[in-house]
Amino acid sequence: MTYEILKIEISDNIAIVTISRPQAMNALNTRFFEEMDQAVAEFKVDTDLRAVIITGEDKAFVAGADIAEMANKTAEEGSIFSARGQKTFSSFSTLNIPVIAAINGFALGGGLELALGCDFRIASTKAKFGQPEVNLGLIPGFAGTQRLARLIGIADALYLLMSADMITADEALRLKLVQKVVEPEALIETCRAIAKNIASKGPQAIKAVKQTTIQGYDMDFTDGEKLEASQFGTLFGKGTEGEEGMKAFLEKRKPNW
Repeated sequence: MTYEILKIEISDNIAIVTISRPQAMNALNTRFFEEMDQAVAEFKVDTDLRAVIITGEDKAFVAGADIAEMANKTAEEGSIFSARGQKTFSSFSTLNIPVIAAINGFALGGGLELALGCDFRIASTKAKFGQPEVNLGLIPGFAGTQRLARLIGIADALYLLMSADMITADEALRLKLVQKVVEPEALIETCRAIAKNIASKGPQAIKAVKQTTIQGYDMDFTDGEKLEASQFGTLFGKGTEGEEGMKAFLEKRKPNW
């Protein structure tokens, strides 16, 4: 597939995906979902890749879904469009590497839902956040009602979802919606530094911690413990990453992953 909306740059085993529809403030349409699905499929088979950073071009991260495309949809078509977006954003969790949202500007509606689908979020001081769907007589369709409540708690989520208030990066940090706020000019380099730090760790351990945490989150605690114990054990033994990591620690050297 030829990418028309996504600009993908890979260097130092880190992919930077820039959403580029600046004339529409990077609004999400069907073509976007097709391209993002293709990008995720390519990332899955790139065994050298260590992180993905997603950002937006110009003044917006993503200002929402494409209203012009949605306006004439039937109820059935609306449900299909919703399920399509949910599937794409859920696919980020199937990658064995971190997916980082670098939120440079407006992250509204589907844009915030895109950010919520990432593993964690770093924001520019100029970023703005909100779920304004009720202003249009709609609700979030790309799992915003589900992820937001799980991330910041049901009361704060309901407040944002019902009021449609737009909040600042500092307020998003207070709510733990984002993990860090930096100046605009430092955003991508901060995300790169985080990605490089994670890339220096054991790749199998990063894979295991991501999958165990995500899968265990919705499990009964005891079942989650069993999952953790099982995954913990896979990193031990002859020729494993755990063996090399512990040996390197005892020998006071950097591990050779």
